Amino acid sequence: MSTPFPSDGPHAPPERLSGPPVALIDLLDRLLTGGAVLTGDLVLSIADVDLVHINLRAVIRSITTDEPGPWTRTPQPDVSSADPTTAPGR
Repeated sequence: MSTPFPSDGPHAPPERLSGPPVALIDLLDRLLTGGAVLTGDLVLSIADVDLVHINLRAVIRSITTDEPGPWTRTPQPDVSSADPTTAPGR
């Protein structure tokens, strides 16, 4: 009887690397510490005619207090100079 995966050749299962197991949180920590850029191209075609071509780009990095995200830089209204007599509801 044949085995489902041949032990040699191009379709052989990959060999396991020796070493301590790595937790998913450790991989995410290393990824966010250094950051990563993911790029790719997606082409939809029918009968060798390209119909849609999409460039995909993503940046993955952590946000620190030294460089906060863009949504924390929104200007806040200055309430100290507002006239209390013109406030809504008066």
